[in-house]
Amino acid sequence: MTDNTDNGNRRSVLFICKRAIDDPIVNQVSRELDQTIVRATTPLDGLAQSRAGDFALILVGYSGDAQGMLDTIRAVRANPRSSRTPIVAVGLPQPMPFPQELLYDVGAIAVLTEPLSPTILRAKARFYIDAFDSQRERRRAEAELEQTRSRLERIVEAAELGIWSWDIAADRVEADTRMAALFGVAPERRLDAPIADYLAAIHSDDVAPTVAQIDAAIAGAGGYAATYRIRAGNGWRWMIARGHVEYGADGAPREVHGVVMDATRQREAEQQLRATEERYRTVFDSIDEGLCVIDMLYDTEGRPCDYRFVEANPAFIKHTGLADAVGRTIREMVPGHEQHWFDIYGQVAATGEAVRYENEAKGLDRWYDVYAVRLGGPENRRVAVLFTDITERRRSEAALRRMAADLSEANRLKTEFLATLAHELRNPLAPIRSGLQFIRRAPGDLDAVARVQDIMERQLDHLVNLVDDLLDVARITRGQVELRRERIELATVLAAAAETSMPLIEAARHGFDLRLPGEALALDADPTRLTQVVSNLLNNAARYTPKGGSIVLAAAREGDEAVVTVSDNGIGIAPDKLDDVFRMFTQVGQAQQPGSGGLGIGLSLVRSLVELHGGSVGAASTGTNAGSVFTVRLPLAADAAPSLPAGEAGDTGSQVAEDAPATGCSVLVVDDNRDAAETLAALLNMMGHRAPVANDGRQALRMLPSLMPDVVFLDLGMPGMSGYEVAAAIRQDPRLAGIRLVALTGWGGEADRAKTSAAGFDEHLTKPATVEAIEEVLRRV
Repeated sequence: MTDNTDNGNRRSVLFICKRAIDDPIVNQVSRELDQTIVRATTPLDGLAQSRAGDFALILVGYSGDAQGMLDTIRAVRANPRSSRTPIVAVGLPQPMPFPQELLYDVGAIAVLTEPLSPTILRAKARFYIDAFDSQRERRRAEAELEQTRSRLERIVEAAELGIWSWDIAADRVEADTRMAALFGVAPERRLDAPIADYLAAIHSDDVAPTVAQIDAAIAGAGGYAATYRIRAGNGWRWMIARGHVEYGADGAPREVHGVVMDATRQREAEQQLRATEERYRTVFDSIDEGLCVIDMLYDTEGRPCDYRFVEANPAFIKHTGLADAVGRTIREMVPGHEQHWFDIYGQVAATGEAVRYENEAKGLDRWYDVYAVRLGGPENRRVAVLFTDITERRRSEAALRRMAADLSEANRLKTEFLATLAHELRNPLAPIRSGLQFIRRAPGDLDAVARVQDIMERQLDHLVNLVDDLLDVARITRGQVELRRERIELATVLAAAAETSMPLIEAARHGFDLRLPGEALALDADPTRLTQVVSNLLNNAARYTPKGGSIVLAAAREGDEAVVTVSDNGIGIAPDKLDDVFRMFTQVGQAQQPGSGGLGIGLSLVRSLVELHGGSVGAASTGTNAGSVFTVRLPLAADAAPSLPAGEAGDTGSQVAEDAPATGCSVLVVDDNRDAAETLAALLNMMGHRAPVANDGRQALRMLPSLMPDVVFLDLGMPGMSGYEVAAAIRQDPRLAGIRLVALTGWGGEADRAKTSAAGFDEHLTKPATVEAIEEVLRRV
């Protein structure tokens, strides 16, 4: 037998083997568990090296002698000092030389065969050693508790108690020195003072209850127990009093015998404990975060699988939505609670290491910020969990990330749009500038000048259309578009849209097929806006179809809807881009059809206008170079005869007004842009009117009394004094009451017209104004 013990390691394992072997697996496990193995060849030799019950585990090794191994285990189990020590048989060969049941019959609790697994041996050894240490610690704690109890009993026995007896008939109290001192009774009176002297020392609030208890004892209760305060210097001390009544032979009460003990410290300790508990409960209940205490639950294999709520504060319900949780398990309330919660809390309970983390509880549809810490020792498996519902924060963070991505995408689209806008504006400006230079150099070539003027007018119309589209998008974005609904025929809208887009279609030499519905389809809609919708779709098809392509505009009825389709055999749309074509500033086909033009707002405008009508629009394509189909669905009007087109309803007044010739009149043009003012004045003079110019509001007001024009064309956005301010000054001057005011502005929406009308303007002219628009305004004023 060898003993390799040293003073630094614990000696809780005995290894008995008839052969003097040095098993490397046993040595490895002993080092890992910080144990020194006590080795012996017989049970008696091994047990002699230790105090009774000192071994946590006994290993019995196989030495080739099966019967000898059984006898060794039997002898260990028969020894009173090791009768309850766990025995593990190790090193048995496979197959075993005898039935394994024999080992259990003689007292082994586990059998480990060759090859010996260090993992299994380590697990079993750790379990029994930990159990042995826990039991030894419990015995030590019990011994200390017993010593403390004995010491307290001796202290109580040695304590100075106040002892007294009261002769009821004589009203004489006989007290010991301690009693008299506590109650402030003079030493010479301690044997014959009346009970009133003692009651005088008691707090006034406690006298009546104490006397009542003594009287009850005298009346037949026999004994009493009271707690009261007595005066002690400038303060009060708490006393515990116990007593009993002694009766005479005739059954009448004769004396009361009692003891008193100073309970001030006990009372203060109770109050401190109560205050501590109240503070704990106040914090526990008032904290805004969810707080609960849980007991971990484990399956048969020792894995954490559930937990039971022991305590929960009021905020628990707010953060979880779970009511009446105490006493119930989380699996009962949330069957789908994820395993990762049990693993984390199980690790906290097992290791005692607190954790802080954020995780999702999908069963509760919430995210939590959690701090978990073990309460007490590992045997309790109790965990305190402080948590906060951060679902809204996580959603906000996700929304911010999406917003950041959207802003980044919007910034990219804005940059591309501005580059496209610059390109699109330069396209019409270039021929306009070239045409002006040509006219300046060759004004006498009238035919060439006429052709150049036609080109310039077309490019100016294109420029105006670009600006109009931008303004429409801005108005829709701000919710300022108001539809002028009326009963219309869909065929009329389609024909008007086709006529509007025909120059672009013919310029690209596309074939065009207009398929009108076989029945009248009436809509309650804005004809101008619907024409704009269909025209934009046709223009889009014309731009993104190679020259010589085919475009079809068709309409039909489907139930309560009118369905309009614009199809082409152009460059098509990739399937993953179908949802992008209606986004603002997006041109998904620009790479396939360079130079197709446009700002990428036409289809976005189409969708907005269609949705304002209560309809929908969609795009379809089987892929690139496979053409595309745009489908607009609009609700049909209730059955009714369509209203007559304008001009057929018998309104002859407007026709007469249009036919009435305009006569020359005096027009004051007020605009801070000198070039714009001069060109408009020149145009008015060419039309037969007199058109002086003022370049700011104050100059115009100075000119008006002497000039007294018939009409003032007044720019609104002038520096110093705006057009609105000039209009207000004119309307306040009685001398200028007959002058008609025409607002000259780049804003032409309904809200803009209502604003100028409220400011006193008679008409509203949108820049850049055509000759026809100017003539119409002058006719009306």
